Amino acid sequence: MAVKNKAPLSLANLQKKIKKEEIETIVVAFTDHYGRLVGKRFDAEFFVEQAIKDGTHGCDYLLTTDMEMEPVEGYKFANWELGYGDFHLVPDLNTLREASWQDKTALVLCDVIDDKTHKAVSVAPRSILKQQLAKAQESGYDCFTASELEYYCFENTYRQAFEQDYHKLRPTGWYLEDYHILQGTRTEKFTAAARRHLKKSGIPVENSKGEWGLGQHELNIRYAEALDMADRHIVFKQCLKEIADAMEMSVTFMAKYAADGAGSSCHIHLSLWKGKTNAFVGDHQIGPIMGSDVFRWFLGGWIKHVPDVMPFYAPTVNSYKRFADGSWAPTRLAWSYDNRTGGFRVVGKGNSLRIECRIPGADCNPYLAFAAALASGLDGIQNQIEPPAIFEGDIYAAKHLPRVPYTLGEAVATFENSDFAKAAFGKEVVEHYSHFFKSEQAAYNQAVTDWERKRYFERI
Repeated sequence: MAVKNKAPLSLANLQKKIKKEEIETIVVAFTDHYGRLVGKRFDAEFFVEQAIKDGTHGCDYLLTTDMEMEPVEGYKFANWELGYGDFHLVPDLNTLREASWQDKTALVLCDVIDDKTHKAVSVAPRSILKQQLAKAQESGYDCFTASELEYYCFENTYRQAFEQDYHKLRPTGWYLEDYHILQGTRTEKFTAAARRHLKKSGIPVENSKGEWGLGQHELNIRYAEALDMADRHIVFKQCLKEIADAMEMSVTFMAKYAADGAGSSCHIHLSLWKGKTNAFVGDHQIGPIMGSDVFRWFLGGWIKHVPDVMPFYAPTVNSYKRFADGSWAPTRLAWSYDNRTGGFRVVGKGNSLRIECRIPGADCNPYLAFAAALASGLDGIQNQIEPPAIFEGDIYAAKHLPRVPYTLGEAVATFENSDFAKAAFGKEVVEHYSHFFKSEQAAYNQAVTDWERKRYFERI
């Protein structure tokens, strides 16, 4: 049964912890385009006395910067001509939690509000997901999701990795360890700390395991209502990075860390519910499962609209290097039951019936990825879009099936001109994010890479 979650830390309990001097600092933050937490640290007493009621402000350039925090020209939302003013950050107390991996610290996530209109900033990632969830609720649906994140662990610190130009890093494992307990034990000091702190911070943990790559791991947290799950996803990444930093290690959520290694995914599991009933369950025989029209049409819309919203699943240049045949990452738009070679894998039966989309990488912004999935599926229901026939066998070998885009540039061109994306998210959002993704592509196009030096230095 899908159950909505309560705030991990109530305001009353926060006040008690502040009085006992168990909490002294509150991180007040939101996510930028990349999914990074940005914000401020507050004195805990001031937060309770003032910031809960009044919120705080942040410079609106935070939704127009690149990875290096440089303002990028060409955005209508914020620019030099407009003076880079403030927007309002309103803490969502449903996200308030103790950040137990930090000393005497709690964390709360914010909605980004326009100072003039007092409405949600439409281009903020959390606003985009909330817009789609509101549409689902108008149709009587609650959306529950889970995101399975994979990552690589290294014995180098982040500072060492930076100073070595990220060359010759030492992974924590030296042979492929998928499900391997002995090799996984060698990183258990880190992984156990991550499980423990996530649990203490209101993020229920299921399990962890070694993954296929050298030093690659997966830690699974329990599914939740989609907004809550996106919030958990963000806190999960922050927690693991900060624990690694404190242990003089590093972890990366790059979609493809090394050309000869497995990529890191973010498999999204999703189901719609009406009250206590999984709306995907029905009496229609669909392949080997019994499903509803809602399931069939949602799946059809989700598959059909992948090209329209692909940058929300794969937002970086690096994302597209993960999509290789025989790599555990999907390359083709097909669905099957419990088949890991396709972009869509249907799993579970009865109330556990759900759709797993294997397309997003670990670098995705969960608010955008969940919003893209939900918008696509809801359109499928509204327009009764039939999915393609179920595929059995090796989907990698089915060259006749439509393929995911090869590059970010290709994906953005489709997204920018998509009537569906404009109808689902609004023209302002599509224009804003098209500029963001094109700026990311342009930055890469100007870079001189190790590949180029190795190929051309002597022999050109």
